[in-house]
Amino acid sequence: MQKPKLLDQVRTTAALRHLSPRTTEAYTHWIKRFVLFHNTRHPAEMGALEVRNFLSHLAQVLNVSASTQNQALNALAFLYHQVLQSTLGDIGKIPRAKRPRHLPVVFSRTEAQKVLGNLCNPEHLMASLLYGSGLRLTECTTLRVKDIDFDRRLIMVRRGKGDKDRVTVLARSTMPALHHQIETVSEVHRRDLSAHYAGATLSESLERKYPSAAKELAWQYLFPASRRCVEANTGRERRHHIDESVLQRAVKTAVLRSGIAKNGSCHTFRHSFATHLLEQGYDIRTVQELLGHSDVRTTMIYTHVLTKGGLAVRSPLDTP
Repeated sequence: MQKPKLLDQVRTTAALRHLSPRTTEAYTHWIKRFVLFHNTRHPAEMGALEVRNFLSHLAQVLNVSASTQNQALNALAFLYHQVLQSTLGDIGKIPRAKRPRHLPVVFSRTEAQKVLGNLCNPEHLMASLLYGSGLRLTECTTLRVKDIDFDRRLIMVRRGKGDKDRVTVLARSTMPALHHQIETVSEVHRRDLSAHYAGATLSESLERKYPSAAKELAWQYLFPASRRCVEANTGRERRHHIDESVLQRAVKTAVLRSGIAKNGSCHTFRHSFATHLLEQGYDIRTVQELLGHSDVRTTMIYTHVLTKGGLAVRSPLDTP
């Protein structure tokens, strides 16, 4: 029996380790670049020296960011430790790309409302969830009907960054629009069932655990794609979630129309959520949990935004 190709082995191992599709895609990208950098030599024939040379090339020649270099290192560590089941060894000192210190772009409350005012549904509702609940873009697009808890005013974020679940707040002001959105999803789902489609897209593990879930309303995406897709491996017709680029383009256009001289994006709403909660006096541990940060030091960046913004210091020009 022919041995699977290297990238197929990577994808299979990633699936067994329950890595997200985005992480799997990133890892296969860097592994492919690593192999091509060394003239298509098989990684099993290489080791720490070749890894060090590749990572040094990224930092010194290509001037990649520190996070990009770290992602490449993580991909190669995954390749050797998990896929090839070999020890990478001591890769020694690698010239590290410098990690710049950037403060996040934050909308004021007025600016956030201006941007939201230049959006129409469903993009308005999606952006409202980014701002009102501190969701990441991917977390918003992958929400399912069952993840909204109206009674407790909570949103269950499933498999967020780091493959972690968490609970965050549901803004009361978004509830009427959410009810209407679920009615829309229900109608789309009814038509899809009449057309005998295979249901919403699910991971293989969820499909095995809940065989009938794909056709249940609770498991439908809250923001479904406008058209159905065909699974490459099964040929079944399914309904996926809306593409992230739809909201990204809409928010960029809304920022321009608002006349806001900031490089605002979808993620700016999440930054604004955290900053505004801290301004309201909520403690940083609470904000950390709502954002889903593993380390409170990640959340601490928003305290720098507060200080730099003059909220903690009175300018000498304003001192009587």
